[in-house]
Amino acid sequence: MNDFKDKVVYQIYPKSFMDSNGDGFGDLKGVTAKLDYLADLGVDYLWLTPFFPSPQRDNGYDVADYRAVDPRYGTMEDLEELICEADRRGIGLMLDMVFNHTSTEHAWFQRALAGEKKYQDYYIFKNGTPDNLPTNWVSKFGGPAWEYVPWLGKWYLHLFDVTQADLNWENPAVREEMADILRFWKAKGIKGFRFDVVNLISKPEVYEDDFAGDGRRFYTDGRNVHKYLKELVAAGGIDGMVTVGEMSSTTLENCIGYTAAGNHELSMCFNFHHLKVDYKNGDKWALMPADHLALKKLFQTWQEGMQAHGGWNALFWCNHDQPRAVSRFGSDTAYWKESAKMLATAIHFMRGTPYIYQGEELGMTNAHFTSIDQYRDVESLNYYNILRGEGKSEAETLDIIAQRSRDNGRTPMQWDASANAGFTTGPPITIRPSTPPPRWTTRTRCAVSTRRWCTCANSTRSSARGKSSSSSRKMPTCWPTAAMVRRTEKSCWCCAT
Repeated sequence: MNDFKDKVVYQIYPKSFMDSNGDGFGDLKGVTAKLDYLADLGVDYLWLTPFFPSPQRDNGYDVADYRAVDPRYGTMEDLEELICEADRRGIGLMLDMVFNHTSTEHAWFQRALAGEKKYQDYYIFKNGTPDNLPTNWVSKFGGPAWEYVPWLGKWYLHLFDVTQADLNWENPAVREEMADILRFWKAKGIKGFRFDVVNLISKPEVYEDDFAGDGRRFYTDGRNVHKYLKELVAAGGIDGMVTVGEMSSTTLENCIGYTAAGNHELSMCFNFHHLKVDYKNGDKWALMPADHLALKKLFQTWQEGMQAHGGWNALFWCNHDQPRAVSRFGSDTAYWKESAKMLATAIHFMRGTPYIYQGEELGMTNAHFTSIDQYRDVESLNYYNILRGEGKSEAETLDIIAQRSRDNGRTPMQWDASANAGFTTGPPITIRPSTPPPRWTTRTRCAVSTRRWCTCANSTRSSARGKSSSSSRKMPTCWPTAAMVRRTEKSCWCCAT
């Protein structure tokens, strides 16, 4: 399964990519309309974040039906047209599967609430009283990880939002449901899958309080996760397809296990350690300048470790959950273009499969919002209240949110300098565009030159069809510099950042 090693993946957040009908909500026809742009960019796969029916509490990562298209995004026929047109251009579609949890509006959970034992066993319910939580675990969006259902006399687990109930993977019926969903989409012509927080699916045998942390050590890379992934891949009929797992708070050793070819689990993994080098004391909501030496060491450790043991990295700076890298690790003012090109070069010349997030090829920046009313992200809104409750001033809280909010990556794609950045002919109902920088009026010298740089990097990877054996060269640990040497059977490139 080496098809992914010389490929480039482009991530699309359909809600803010392109609106084809003027309702202010990005849609599938909008993606189809931009396929020529994406083909010209030189990408091989499109990863679409969830477009399934959802109450949109967490922007589609609260799925209410895994086998349908939310009408806001279009129809199943629109998706089938997108698959066909992408295939015609040599581009495969990857879907985002949220298998750790469902929306509480999913039919399974609604039947569980109605008292059906079969569907209560699809989730993690614990008997109890309203004044006694099963554990002291903390939700990743803030607050307790448990919600009480008074008419059942039970608590249910939600590691994320209260409307995202965790599935019980110990139940074979749940695992079969997940495999059947993959078979359904594979039959539609989908070429690959991204699995959301998939290393959290295996929960502990015994639930206990965590007095040293927030509970994650009990369910991250859990006791049966490798077993469940092997089973899912085999039963879903996706062995040999391109797959990537989002791994929360994972380890190098586990990611080697997830991606080593002989294990038949996943093609590659996302890990997020390099995106925590500006977390003060490991706290996302405490600001500090990025530690570039730590960043270099992390890249070196993961590059060398994965190569030595047959693992494979998914390489990225940005996604729908992250601030824009050019604002975070570079300069979005004086050295905007140079920063964008440098960051793209670093990713494309490392060993692994590079991912471009929509707008990254244009050097899109953070939104720089100034009021909490401009945000839509549930995590940002929750932490605004938490930070204010901790005594932080309005100005300090807004500065933290502005630098950390997931909404930074969710502003509409900046197609041009027109009203709403060319994203829609109507008012955007998702989140207002971040202001196109003044340089957008000189796009041919700045934004387009950045895109062409990405196109050139994509082409370089695609032309290297030999065996990839790129590596990070060891350098003195005191140097905040990384050097990557990318070798194939026919050529060799060196990049230093």
